[in-house]
Amino acid sequence: MVNKQNVEHVSNLARIEIEEEKKEFFAAQLSKIINYIDKLKEIDVRGVEPMRGLHIKENVFRKDKVKESIYNEDILKNAPLSQDGYFKIPKVID
Repeated sequence: MVNKQNVEHVSNLARIEIEEEKKEFFAAQLSKIINYIDKLKEIDVRGVEPMRGLHIKENVFRKDKVKESIYNEDILKNAPLSQDGYFKIPKVID
């Protein structure tokens, strides 16, 4: 069972503020979610093939191939300004 302290801990990690009167509500909601996940863990999925999605029939991504890298100097040739191997841009914030 999720308690108020768990909600405070999670909200602290997420850096969000939760009003005191809503903490009990969120504790109940988180408990329901965790109970549902525990039910899902009980399902026997042996023999079920993993799916990427119902609409994907085949892998559409290309195979990774090792190829020659672009060198910094070639990239910086296209830059209007560069300095010490980096793009140089005008200051935009004071």
